[in-house]
Amino acid sequence: MEELICSVEFLRGSAELVARVSSEAGGVREYRAPSAGAVIDQVINDLQEEFESAPTS
Repeated sequence: MEELICSVEFLRGSAELVARVSSEAGGVREYRAPSAGAVIDQVINDLQEEFESAPTS
């Protein structure tokens, strides 16, 4: 069975890219950076930390 563990939205602002991440453990948070690569790196690092420290079932 599949289970949604997080949701990620990417939005384009006037001068930056915004990533909005939502997960049960971390809640809703936003990351902003001038380039797609920079904001994606922020999201990857945050989710990696969150899921590496999450208990497994």
